[in-house]
Amino acid sequence: MHDPASSRLALLRFLERVQQTDLERTRRWIAAEEQRAQERRRGAEARPPQPDWLLELGLNRDAPPNMVHAGGCHMAGKRSRGIGRSDALRWLAEGIPACTHCRPDSGLGYLEG
Repeated sequence: MHDPASSRLALLRFLERVQQTDLERTRRWIAAEEQRAQERRRGAEARPPQPDWLLELGLNRDAPPNMVHAGGCHMAGKRSRGIGRSDALRWLAEGIPACTHCRPDSGLGYLEG
């Protein structure tokens, strides 16, 4: 004969094993996500500070720079590199235009003369 109590107990033990497996998998997912968050934090902390001024370079190495930007300008292209205050002033004096969005000439106190 078939014992319904033992069959119910077997089903409950099976359910317990399935739930234990699910819990272990969820804990692995949590640990992996915590690791990724920690790596993102470390990356952000190790990132060098944003430059105060940017020089947007031309399309090739022989082309003159396109524009001077303030650091963090959303209009600066991918070909931008950080420069110091004296270099930014020099490039503006040499006729490289200032970005009309971030106005580095105003931030530098540069007056065209």
